[in-house]
Amino acid sequence: MLWIAFLAVHVLVAVLGFTQPNQPMGDVYNVYEPWSTVALQGRGIVGITEAWVYPQLALIPMLLAHALAWIAGYEVAWAILVTVCDALAFALLVGSARSRGRVLAAWFWLAFIALLGPVGMYRLDGITVPLAITGCLWLVGRPLLGSILLAVGTWIKVWPAALLAAALIAVRRRLAIIGGAVLVSALTLGAVVAAGGLPYAFGFVTDQTGRGLQLEAPVSAWYLWRAVLGIPGSYIYYARDILTFQVMGPAEQAVSAAMTPLLVIAVLAIAGLGLYKAQRGAGFVRLFSPLALALVLAFIVFNKVGSPQYMTWFIAPLVVGLVIDRDRWRRPALVGLVIAAVTQVVYPLLYNELLNAQVLPAVLLTLRNLLLVVLLVWAVVILARVRVPAVRSARLSVRALDA
Repeated sequence: MLWIAFLAVHVLVAVLGFTQPNQPMGDVYNVYEPWSTVALQGRGIVGITEAWVYPQLALIPMLLAHALAWIAGYEVAWAILVTVCDALAFALLVGSARSRGRVLAAWFWLAFIALLGPVGMYRLDGITVPLAITGCLWLVGRPLLGSILLAVGTWIKVWPAALLAAALIAVRRRLAIIGGAVLVSALTLGAVVAAGGLPYAFGFVTDQTGRGLQLEAPVSAWYLWRAVLGIPGSYIYYARDILTFQVMGPAEQAVSAAMTPLLVIAVLAIAGLGLYKAQRGAGFVRLFSPLALALVLAFIVFNKVGSPQYMTWFIAPLVVGLVIDRDRWRRPALVGLVIAAVTQVVYPLLYNELLNAQVLPAVLLTLRNLLLVVLLVWAVVILARVRVPAVRSARLSVRALDA
């Protein structure tokens, strides 16, 4: 039943990409295909011969899709590529289907894919999610391989760096985590430098820091509602240089500039709390999932970019949480499903209305972003409540007394 549902969900979502309004798979034929075609024709390589918004390994899945384009075009090829990647991770997750936690996690993942819709498939994030799930599942038994997969994901879309940070804190075999990340990074940067792309090696970082406030980001709610209420000086506009809709209003540039350091502070604070728990003896089973979820949600909540596909980022921490402790993680998983469903209603179904600053999509988007904050607070609270083993605590107390 799981595999039948897997096939049905992926076919449904793939078809919705062709039928829903507002180009939910627009990135595939508007940017992925042209970028990769130019590279194949030898007319330049994004991230090597020019600055690029993505890390350099993001070009690899775009090129791979060309190998399947003979079937029914590049868009179908991309859907097949994402489905194959999902199938490999899904097989590892389900295994023999004897674990209730793994089965529940598998159903959750399928439900999330269906509720989020085509934007989760027709974006680079659709490639990084199965990498992230597989990498997280291997962190204990195969930490080096798990780290390598998460590092590859990071060099495709950056966000799996949050999972790598959580792994570095929660996994005992830290040298393996460091080794995998360093290996992938060294090979990637070595190839970039050898190809003459050193000036653009980290262009994806500088391009992001200079962006304005994207319409869907949580921080943009104030400006969105000013536009909805028709307050002069606040409006929604299209930024042609980065192909996205942003908001404008009082002190918008100052708020935009403040978001990057605020994001860094939030991530460091959460990582510091996780490191404190790890040093006190908290193990991987209790520590990793809330730490990973909190870090990923910090990447979303404090980000000035809020693209709908970002909602795929917290699939992996929730999947791991359900595998480890399905009773505790059932409720946050349900919240995640609600977030996915509301996101699909906002984009692509009501996106035109949102761009016209209408009330209903603004209410739904605000609700979605509030749920993200709620989920972040829940993760931080659970992280703060992670218990330290009694034996370890006693040893620490003795050492403190001896000192």
